[in-house]
Amino acid sequence: MRASVPPVASVPNAAMTTTCRMRLPDALATERAGRALARGLTGGMVVTLSGDLGAGKTTFARGVLRGLGWTGPVKSPSYTLLEHYPLSSIYLYHFDFYRFANPEEWETLGAAEGFTPRSVALVEWPERVAEYLPPADLAVRLAPATEGDGRTLELAATTTAGERCVADIRQAFDLP
Repeated sequence: MRASVPPVASVPNAAMTTTCRMRLPDALATERAGRALARGLTGGMVVTLSGDLGAGKTTFARGVLRGLGWTGPVKSPSYTLLEHYPLSSIYLYHFDFYRFANPEEWETLGAAEGFTPRSVALVEWPERVAEYLPPADLAVRLAPATEGDGRTLELAATTTAGERCVADIRQAFDLP
């Protein structure tokens, strides 16, 4: 059964950036969007997850992991900073840099090891480590909906791989 999720905007950009904006009515739709994004993920990709505390970033990440076949628990890496999920096809690293007081903590954590051609990195609070972070294939932003319940999902793809993920989400929600 498909949730009713009308698009807010969907605009291709000639500067090699594809964007999509849509309303997600609840946590199930947020997880569903993550599952859809998972279809297009390949090794070497970086996906940033932005939004305030409680915006749905971990719910979205849970959907990504479920879409990749992970059946175990999915928890927020807010306290551990990193959760690693070894899947059969790729390694998925879920980073949360919210608690970083200083970007140099990147080196202490050994975060660079999570960005390899065989891994996918989901990065929460990317602005806290912007100077160290490789360029994102896809930027995901979640925010409370301006009207009613739910949240707004904004996607910005800057690579062909990121564009595939946007296309997969559009298809899953029957968007143009």
